[in-house]
Amino acid sequence: MTEPKNISPREDVLPFGEISRETLDTSDEVTYADMALPGINEVVVRQISAANKEPEWMLEKRLASLRTYLSMPLPTWGADLSKIDLDSIYYYAKPAGAHDSKSWDDVPEKIKKTFDRLGIPEAERKVLAGVWAQYDSEVVYHNLRQELQDAGVIFEDMSVAIIQHEELVKKYFMKCVPATDHKFAALHGAVWSGGTFLYVPKGVKISDPLQAYFRMNVQSGGQFEHTLMIIDDDAEAHYIEGCSAPKYGTASLHAGCVEIFVGKNAYMRYSSVENWSVDTYNLNTKRSIVEAGGNIEWVWGNLGSGVTMLYPCSILKGDKSRARHLGIAFANTNQYTETGAKVIHIGADTTSEVVSKSLSKNWWVSVYRGLLDIRASAHRAVATIDCDGLLLDALSVNTTIPDIRVASSDATVAHEATVGKINEDMLFYLESHGIPTDAAKTMVVNGFLSPLVKELPLEYASEMNVLISMEMEGSIG
Repeated sequence: MTEPKNISPREDVLPFGEISRETLDTSDEVTYADMALPGINEVVVRQISAANKEPEWMLEKRLASLRTYLSMPLPTWGADLSKIDLDSIYYYAKPAGAHDSKSWDDVPEKIKKTFDRLGIPEAERKVLAGVWAQYDSEVVYHNLRQELQDAGVIFEDMSVAIIQHEELVKKYFMKCVPATDHKFAALHGAVWSGGTFLYVPKGVKISDPLQAYFRMNVQSGGQFEHTLMIIDDDAEAHYIEGCSAPKYGTASLHAGCVEIFVGKNAYMRYSSVENWSVDTYNLNTKRSIVEAGGNIEWVWGNLGSGVTMLYPCSILKGDKSRARHLGIAFANTNQYTETGAKVIHIGADTTSEVVSKSLSKNWWVSVYRGLLDIRASAHRAVATIDCDGLLLDALSVNTTIPDIRVASSDATVAHEATVGKINEDMLFYLESHGIPTDAAKTMVVNGFLSPLVKELPLEYASEMNVLISMEMEGSIG
């Protein structure tokens, strides 16, 4: 198997070295050409569908999802979602002059400056196989290397793919995550806009990563990108994405959806660094179905958002299929971060590994919530779960909530969970060598997270290290 190449750091200026909370939290003065009224109803759903010139079957799916959404209650477990006013959210906002451009020069200047300061698409000119940028509800730029196009790879805006590759989209769309899954999956099915469609043909191996960056700018806005990836038999790909949003003091909502279909003996790695503002409710749904001999890897970091509920799921359908989940979560001031992994073993001789690292600071809450479901058909399944939490003060909360169900008598399951504080002896050692307390704590935290950070491509690992350092500022306590 060909391992995806790391993205090399920029030789001139590494953008993530310049990242500040002010940069991420500052909004842009952008004019919107098409914007739905706040709230969710049939008029808004029809407006979104018409704006994307969708076929009739997609409009019917949207309206059915809307009916499901209206009939379902808010989730009552996990984070408190009662304070979000879903009727005040803007569910569709298209920036003036924005369209899916193949040339960076054609992107509206204000939007281009936003992505430029975040390092997009500089990395594309280095080693990326393809790059993607979405601003609010609109994909504003994407590109794919010509040799991959010639090999039959499709890397397209979902709103375009549904027109140009209608039958392929129709075959897979929301078959992995149905609208009936939960209230926010139904909401997504009704109002989704933009997102990534990736198809990698049988036997095609993409050695360099594909990248996407999602920016939400409108106040009280929502972003509902739909990511649909089909990795055919014996194919390989690696996709990485980043996300951010400004801070307004009013709630915003991210309820995207990721569906990944991994074929026989195929390999897919999905990496993400989500760093929404503290205003954001991040209620994303991610799921994969893996056929015989296939392999899915999820690598993620979650920071920033006020409320996060995110549990990437792998369904190991085929014999000898594999899943690996590696996650980092950081709960700071005014944050409730609930992340985890779900793995469902169906095929025989399937294996899974879950490694989670979480941190809590300034009296806030980080929760690991996971599901391991080994069905009776999953003979000789092997699953390991390792959850480590680090408390950065005396009053923060770090909790592990595992749900383990084993119906196969010959399965092997290992689960380990630990929660602790920063080692005072280590801090004393570092401080005795002249390292300030804040810097010493950051060094210890980076050491705690390093086994997972090193799994990210180098440029994204650099971003994660900078973001962790920002979160650690003023952490004495």
